[in-house]
Amino acid sequence: MTVDTRAPALLPEHPAFATAKVLWVRHWNEHLFSFAIERPASFRFRSGEFVMIGLEGEGGKPLMRAYSVASPSWAEELEFLSIKVQDGPLTSKLQKIVPGDDIYLGKKSTGTLVADALLPGRRLFLLSTGTGLAPFLSVARDPEIYERFEQVIAVHSVRRVSDLAYHDELAAKLAEDPLIGEQAAAQFHYVPTVTREPFHTSERIGALLENGKLFEGVPGDPVLHPETDRVMLCGSMDMIRDFATLLEGKGFKEGSNNAPGDFVIERAFVG
Repeated sequence: MTVDTRAPALLPEHPAFATAKVLWVRHWNEHLFSFAIERPASFRFRSGEFVMIGLEGEGGKPLMRAYSVASPSWAEELEFLSIKVQDGPLTSKLQKIVPGDDIYLGKKSTGTLVADALLPGRRLFLLSTGTGLAPFLSVARDPEIYERFEQVIAVHSVRRVSDLAYHDELAAKLAEDPLIGEQAAAQFHYVPTVTREPFHTSERIGALLENGKLFEGVPGDPVLHPETDRVMLCGSMDMIRDFATLLEGKGFKEGSNNAPGDFVIERAFVG
């Protein structure tokens, strides 16, 4: 086994961005990895928001992309979940980071996948595909969400079993989490589904809604009600558009920070 002994990759200071050290990196498979960086003392965010992160690009200019923060707002480190694109301008470099390296971090977070953009309700459904799970890792690990909602249901649809990042932690109902372990044991539900490999659940999210598997073990009716249910969507554009149309057909109204509603999507990622 070869050990990476290179010196940490440091970045020059930049007036628009903070620099933060990489603390750890976890490679889930050849397409997916997680990492965490130091959290600057001045950095504030709401669980579910995104921020710009990046590395130095051509000519010394920062190459930045929007990433949802996967850690909750109280955490001492900032955690992210990323795909690996071999010829991607940023991810081709980002996937090679090691602890001690520098990363550029935007100084302000934003986003609509936050509890403040939703009206009060009983059940919160977090519907995600791929790395769209990231903001919901943040939301589901925030104690405040369990005060606002009686039940929190995280649905994660991926193509392969190895793409189920954080499966074990979520399947254990976040039992090791020091702040929400007890609440999550009673209120958190995890529904993983794999569409291209054998798995105990293999339908897409829309099919899980239709056949009722989305609601297994969840108190309440096996249908979505705009009076009691709230929904967050993050992932593929097709999934988001299809579900937004479906929800609006059921009487759900899209929310925003200025006008809370029944469901929210992250428009910065949809285009």
